[in-house]
Amino acid sequence: MALVEGLSITQTMTVTKKDTAIYHGSGKLEVYATPAMVAFMENTAVACIDKDMAKGTDSVGIQIDTKHNKATKLGATVTCTAKLVKVDGKKLSFEIEASDEGGNIGNAVHVRYIIDPVKFMSRL
Repeated sequence: MALVEGLSITQTMTVTKKDTAIYHGSGKLEVYATPAMVAFMENTAVACIDKDMAKGTDSVGIQIDTKHNKATKLGATVTCTAKLVKVDGKKLSFEIEASDEGGNIGNAVHVRYIIDPVKFMSRL
């Protein structure tokens, strides 16, 4: 299959102690941490394209512009939807939304590039 604009996926997770601001060092409260939300958003973008990537390729994230709109409590369910909105050669652009039972908690615009993992790792 090919990567086409409009691909989307939705994933859910439950906020645990390992997802909290106090655990990540990004605050002192047991609420869903911004770094955890960003990681879940990026993971959802990867899941969106994974099955349609050409064999022998991978993708790397190079930009994420995120807004964390609302706190989410420990034990809550977070739902994240990523949509591939633009394919420009190897450049992939996503719109991502996260929500909990109370509604929207965050939004992001995320850019990934398709890479050859062997060449990529050989340059490090």
